[in-house]
Amino acid sequence: MEPRVIAAVEDKIGYQFRNKKLLEEALTHSSFTHAVSYQRLEFIGDSILSSMICNHFYLAYPTFDPGQLSLLRAANVSTEKLARVAIHRRLHLYVRHSSPPLVQSVKAFVDAVAQEDPLRPISYGGAVKAPKVLSDIVESVVGAVYVDLNFNIEKLWVTVRAMLEPIVTPEDMEHQPVTKLFELCQKNGKKIDIKPCRNGDKSIANVYVDGEFVASASSDQKYTAKLEAVNIALHKLSHLESLSTSKMVEDNDNFTIEEAKHKLYEACRVKKWPKPVYSIEKDSGPSHDKKFISSVQITTEDDVFQMSGDEKSRVKEAESSAASLMIRALQQMNYL
Repeated sequence: MEPRVIAAVEDKIGYQFRNKKLLEEALTHSSFTHAVSYQRLEFIGDSILSSMICNHFYLAYPTFDPGQLSLLRAANVSTEKLARVAIHRRLHLYVRHSSPPLVQSVKAFVDAVAQEDPLRPISYGGAVKAPKVLSDIVESVVGAVYVDLNFNIEKLWVTVRAMLEPIVTPEDMEHQPVTKLFELCQKNGKKIDIKPCRNGDKSIANVYVDGEFVASASSDQKYTAKLEAVNIALHKLSHLESLSTSKMVEDNDNFTIEEAKHKLYEACRVKKWPKPVYSIEKDSGPSHDKKFISSVQITTEDDVFQMSGDEKSRVKEAESSAASLMIRALQQMNYL
C-alpha cells in the first residue's frame, strides 16, 4: 500500500501508526490473496470495541440496568451503525480486495447513506442492507490501533471515539424502532405484541397488531431479530405513521393537516376502500373574491361518511379542509 494512501487513511481516523503494516492488514479483504487479511484484527477489534462501549455507558449512566446498557451497546456496535462509520470516514475507498460483487453492494449502500442525515444515528433498518465488509473494516481498524498502542484500552478509546461518532445515546434510542412502533400503535388505538421464539440456532421475532400477524424476522441474536421484525412492521404500518404524525394547524377554528388529500387517499388505498369523492357544496362571491366549501365522502366496509370543510378562497384548499376534518373524524372513531 502506497505511503500516500496510508497517510490519507491515518488522517481520516486521526491516528498515526508506528507500524504501518497493521493498517495495511486492517484494510485487506480475504478475497485479496496477495496479503494477510483483516480477519485477526477484526476479531480483536470486535471484542475490544464492545468492551469500550460497555465501559463508556456503564460510567456515563450509573442508574441504568443491564438491559438498558445492552441495548445501547448493541445499537453502537451493530453492522448498520459501524458500516455508516466506514462510509462517513470514507474507509471503503481504501479496502484491498478482488471481489466485483463487493463493489456493487458497497455502492448501493453508499448511495442510500448519501440520502440520510449524517447527524442522525441509524443502528438498524436502513433503506439498503449494510454490507458486512464495511463494519468489519471498522472493527479491524480499531483492532489495528489497539495493537499499535500496545493493547492500551484507555488510549484506544481516546483515539477512536471521534471516528465512531455519532455515538447512539439514550435520547437517540427513544426514536429507535421498538419505541416508535409502540408509540405509533398507541396513538392509533392498536395493541402491539412482539412474540419471540427459536428455530434451531436462530432467534425469531413475530410482530402482531390487534392480534393479526404483521411481520417476522430471524437472526443469531434475539435483539437483532426483534429490531428487524419491528422495522418491517413499521414499513407496513407507514400509513398510520403518516396520519398520526401529520402536522396539524388550527387557525380561527379552521383545522388543517398538511397534504391531507394525499394522506386520506393513501389511508383509503391501504384499507381497500374506494377512493375519496369530493364535491363543491358552496360557490359564492364575485369572481375576484370567490369562496368555496367542499365536502368529501368515504365509503368503508360497513358505512358511508361525509364531511364538509371550512370556507376557502380556492377549490384545492376547500378540498384539503374537508379531507383534514375527515381524517380527524376517522381517527376519533378508531377507523384509522
